[in-house]
Amino acid sequence: MKFDWAEDWPVFLEAFGETIYIVAVALGVGGLVGLFLGLALYTTRKGGLFANNAVFTFLNVLVNFVRPIPFVIFLTAMGPLTILITGSRIGTDAFIVPAAIMASFATSRIVEQNLVALDPGLIEAARSMGASPLRIIFTVIIPEALAPLILGYTFIFVAVVDMSALAGIVGGGGLGNFALTQGYQRFDWVTVWITVLVIVALVQAVQFLGNYLARKVLHR
Repeated sequence: MKFDWAEDWPVFLEAFGETIYIVAVALGVGGLVGLFLGLALYTTRKGGLFANNAVFTFLNVLVNFVRPIPFVIFLTAMGPLTILITGSRIGTDAFIVPAAIMASFATSRIVEQNLVALDPGLIEAARSMGASPLRIIFTVIIPEALAPLILGYTFIFVAVVDMSALAGIVGGGGLGNFALTQGYQRFDWVTVWITVLVIVALVQAVQFLGNYLARKVLHR
C-alpha cells in the first residue's frame, strides 16, 4: 500500500497535532518542574546557597533512581498515578503524565550540571555585595547559565519527541503511532518514511532555534 493523501492526510494531521500537544505540555510541565528541581540540587549541595546535605542526598538519590528506568517500563509503572490524576490510563492526557514526570527528572540533571559549571567567584561576588540567595539565583545564576540551559532544553525537547513515539501504547496517538498503524502494519514504507522525515524536520527546526537563541544570549 502507498500513502493515500485523501485518506491518510487527515489522520496524519491529527497525529501531528497530538504529538505537538504531548511535547508542548510534557516539556512545559517537565521543564518548569525540572528547573526548580535542578536549582534545588545545585543550591543544597555542599557550599551552595541553601546547603543541606540531607535534602541534597534525597533529591540526588531520587533523580538517580528514576532516570535510568526505560521509559516504556516507567510508562506502565506510573499507571496508578496516571489514573489518580487523569481518571484513566488510556489516552493522550494519560500519556502526558509519565512523560512530564520523566522530563522533569531529565531536565533537573541537565540544569544542575550546567549550574555547577558556573564560576563560583560570581556567586561569592554577589554574596559580598549583600545580595539575598533568591536575588542571586534570579539575577546571577540563571542569567549566567542561560545559553547552556537553552541548549539543554533543546536536548530535552528531542528526548520528549522520542518519548512521544510510544504514546500509541496507551492509546495516546501521535506520529509514532501513525507510523506504526498506518505504515508499518500495512507494509507502507512510504508512510513510515514520510513520518520519519516530518519528525526529523521538526527536531532540526527546534535545534536550529535553540542554537540561534543560545548564540544571541552569548553575544548579548
